[in-house]
Amino acid sequence: MAELVCGLDLGGTKLLALVVDPADPDAEPVVASKVPRPSGDVVSGLAAAAREVIAVAETETGGARVRAVGLGAPGLVDRDGVFRFGPNLPGVVDRPLARDLGAELGLPVAVDNDATCAGWAEHERGAARGANHSLTVTLGTGIGAGLTVKGEVLRGAHGYAGEPGHMVIDPSGPECRCGRFGCWEQYASGNALGRFGREAVVQGRAAAVMEAAGGSVDLVRGEHVVAAAADGDADALAVMGQLGWWVAAGLANLVNVLDSEIVVLGGGLVAAGDLLLDPVRRAFTDLPMGGNRREAVPVVAATMGERAGAWGAALLAADRLLS
Repeated sequence: MAELVCGLDLGGTKLLALVVDPADPDAEPVVASKVPRPSGDVVSGLAAAAREVIAVAETETGGARVRAVGLGAPGLVDRDGVFRFGPNLPGVVDRPLARDLGAELGLPVAVDNDATCAGWAEHERGAARGANHSLTVTLGTGIGAGLTVKGEVLRGAHGYAGEPGHMVIDPSGPECRCGRFGCWEQYASGNALGRFGREAVVQGRAAAVMEAAGGSVDLVRGEHVVAAAADGDADALAVMGQLGWWVAAGLANLVNVLDSEIVVLGGGLVAAGDLLLDPVRRAFTDLPMGGNRREAVPVVAATMGERAGAWGAALLAADRLLS
């Protein structure tokens, strides 16, 4: 009988839980659930979500058992599963999530950074399948990355690899939630797109963006820029181009360091499709060192969708705890 694994993805506003058979390369989740992020104790909320999907999965499969749990968490996770720090998870510092969640559930638990999990899902089941050296960058409220080298997850010495959103690219830039100034995610995330849109409105441009936001510049968010750009508004398209350049600039820096063979873009911003991908690809062509004298690195959209983090968490847990 199959050994099942539960995967959890703890996001900024939501918690996604699923149960999968990690041994089946083409399997869909047995069950999946998305709920708001726990407002109380994070471990209690994670345990409640896990118990719900585990109970359903074990019933629907006629007795197959969940043997392990994987968790993707938004911040620095060390190799022992201790969540050290994360700007998007305030109040949770030095929490031994693997130990505490394992005690709640009575199951072995593996914890990784959420973008590391998403990157592994794309590597194993998605857009980077078959690539030995892949770079998956998640563009949402912030920026994370999942890295593979020689077909294996790159975690770094302590487990903290994959935080390019906090590369400082302009020390005089806007303050970041991490406490520093001018981080990449201040220029290439969903929050950055909203700020670019508000700046364009204040400068007397992008009237269609302000209209999409209900007529108030203070309410302009990234989704309003995307909506106006989708309608063909030239100013909104220019703002998307501005964002695309910054995304490409950071990707080029990463490719210069990692020499990745493919770049996968995931996260909520990728729902904009070619409105985002086209300007990123145009700018990226000439930004890596050597330009057209080096092998081309394709920039593609992720294919695993919003379940990527939970999928990857489950697959990594299976590799670490069941093999």
